[in-house]
Amino acid sequence: MVQSDPVAGYCKYGFHLDALMNKKIRLAIFASGSGTNAEAIMNYFQHHPKMEVVVLLSNNAHALALERAKNFNVPSLIFDKQQLGETHEVLDWLTKYQVTHLVLAGFLWLLPERLIQAFPDKIINIHPSLLPKFGGKGMFGIRVHEAVKAAGELETGITIHVVNAKYDEGRILRQAKCKILGSDSPQEIARKVYALEYANYPKTIEEWALTGEE
Repeated sequence: MVQSDPVAGYCKYGFHLDALMNKKIRLAIFASGSGTNAEAIMNYFQHHPKMEVVVLLSNNAHALALERAKNFNVPSLIFDKQQLGETHEVLDWLTKYQVTHLVLAGFLWLLPERLIQAFPDKIINIHPSLLPKFGGKGMFGIRVHEAVKAAGELETGITIHVVNAKYDEGRILRQAKCKILGSDSPQEIARKVYALEYANYPKTIEEWALTGEE
């Protein structure tokens, strides 16, 4: 009796499904919080001829991102650390929705190795600084902008990168910059960075997925 490997089987029959059947690229968004980037992504791909957001997943049952998904008629699922890291449940959900690419949009947990192996070079993330500066575990949201302000930086920005097994260390796809004024508060820096995120993340996802760039 031949036993199947859920991850290998998924890579073979799920991950390559779009190429084999010439279907749309199918995105799953992972989000932990307010979901403003998730909303921008769902809006961008809402009527796209070649790509679509098919599901949003969150580790936070109270995340506003879940409500934003509902507004776009995108189904959502909630999981805990055990479901993500110790079982194949999340991977099974992705298989069910025939997901081809994963998009992290304010998702705060490190992805388990099995998920990264199931989607090799098909997971993308955005970080609110010019990596390698102000990256790594615990550096997210306003913490990043506070650190940028405290360091006296004259510019900051965003980094869009492929995801690997370490926080914020995947290959960089795009960076965009903005100037920091001496009078800027961390909140004002955040607003500048948000503008860069909304302007750059959806189109970078599009280029990355359609051209096959990791």
